[in-house]
Amino acid sequence: MITEAEPTEPGSSPSGAVQAESTQPETDQPVWTLALHTEPVKIARLEPGSPIPTWARSGGPLASVTWNAHETSVVAAADAVPIGVDQAGPFLAFEVQGPLDFTLVGVLRDLLDPLTGVGVSVVTMSTFDTDWFLVPLEQVGAVTDVWRAAGHTIAQTASAGVGTTATHPKKANRSPS
Repeated sequence: MITEAEPTEPGSSPSGAVQAESTQPETDQPVWTLALHTEPVKIARLEPGSPIPTWARSGGPLASVTWNAHETSVVAAADAVPIGVDQAGPFLAFEVQGPLDFTLVGVLRDLLDPLTGVGVSVVTMSTFDTDWFLVPLEQVGAVTDVWRAAGHTIAQTASAGVGTTATHPKKANRSPS
């Protein structure tokens, strides 16, 4: 459930992807809408080539498994990650309202630049449709305040399963940078 209003007059392509359109009148900075998911997640490190563990499929706002030659990383619901597994978190996930057009430039910069002044380190991820920010639980308030001060909208959602968010009746306004 979205608890705050989203920007009006969104720009959408025929496919529904968010496209560049307008910016805030006061600045050239794009306005983004982010969904704050309230169910915590953790990032776990497994050995390279590890199979997907069953706990990685436990639900939550986001689940992801990434393999490379040096490690297997898993993002999963915080309460599902077993004790004894190398892990970081808990984090809350912010999801940029999408889907986003692949030709857009500067999304991460627009949202990360304001955070450098408050010393917040976040983890970013991208899916096919959008970008995600994993924010340490104890810094969520500061990040929310900074993003709102920069003109972005934060909508709180109740996590209803992996990768699900509130219905997107309106898309965020976004301009390439």
